[in-house]
Amino acid sequence: MSASHKITPHRVASHKIKAANEDAAPVPSSGPHTPVSNLDLEHAGKSVRQPKTQAPSAGRDAGGAAPADGETERVGGAAGPRAAAEAARTLSVPATKLRDIGEASFGSPPPMAETVHGPDDRRQITDTAAHPWRMHASLLIVARDNSQWIGTGWFIGPRTLMTAGHVIHIKNSGVPGRDGWVKSVQVMPGRNGSALPHGSVTSTSFRSVTGWTDNGDQNFDYGAIILPTDLGNTTGWFGFGAYPDADLVASTGNISGYPGDKPSGTQWYDSRKIASVDARKVYYDIDTAGGQSGSAVYRIVNGARMAFAIHAYGGAVTNSGTRINSEVYNNMVAWKAAT
Repeated sequence: MSASHKITPHRVASHKIKAANEDAAPVPSSGPHTPVSNLDLEHAGKSVRQPKTQAPSAGRDAGGAAPADGETERVGGAAGPRAAAEAARTLSVPATKLRDIGEASFGSPPPMAETVHGPDDRRQITDTAAHPWRMHASLLIVARDNSQWIGTGWFIGPRTLMTAGHVIHIKNSGVPGRDGWVKSVQVMPGRNGSALPHGSVTSTSFRSVTGWTDNGDQNFDYGAIILPTDLGNTTGWFGFGAYPDADLVASTGNISGYPGDKPSGTQWYDSRKIASVDARKVYYDIDTAGGQSGSAVYRIVNGARMAFAIHAYGGAVTNSGTRINSEVYNNMVAWKAAT
């Protein structure tokens, strides 16, 4: 959803994610986490075999080192010669500025930007062609009624990006012919305005869960985009894991994406300590804006960038994302393997 829509923050819960035993039988995600696809590949009672362990899924952090402090990214410096050369591929920018995909499901945001709390701490990423910024993608979304919207996604494998469920499946828009799975998403990794340093690819294959597609429940607002090419082998991808409460509330969260309140197609980054968690959500006072729906919320662990939530909502006090708990993790592993 728009990162500028308000929800009530929850208190820290005592819930703790437990890793499955290495020898335990695989259990498909069920209930509101039941995976669905716009291509009907996983629905209608067909179970998806899941991994036997919930050890964190490794990313492919090729092309650059993590910050030495293990907390926040280093931001700064102009784009290098390689980035300038790669930026030769350009996008024809729409004549009018596109709106955040969250508005399609939830309506226009309030007049006050509630998700930048106090001074705007976001910093623009200029060398978007470089690692790790190229693992984040600007999304151009075409809904069923041919309206166009913006969002953010991030790679978890060669052909798979994660995003918010409402980025790929619109609910309760009130506009005839708009609700449901979107028609297409143009994925532009490392976009910088009209420059596409790694080109783009258009997808028409999407995944989410029944908790979102059937019920529109904000606790299950997550999904995936499956590409027809191995573009992730060029960009690299994030690792991800289901972490205990104590690990998360001690972590610094990092978010980078494509907010609609900044110049079109520019990437912006911010970081801050996690405020609180519950069983299905993570809350943080990291500045975001509409258009960053679907961004990775990640930490740096032993030099690797590891996602633990999918950014989806804003609020007057804290913003929030869908927590990667055991069920979300299992679906992500299955979607990562999709071709």
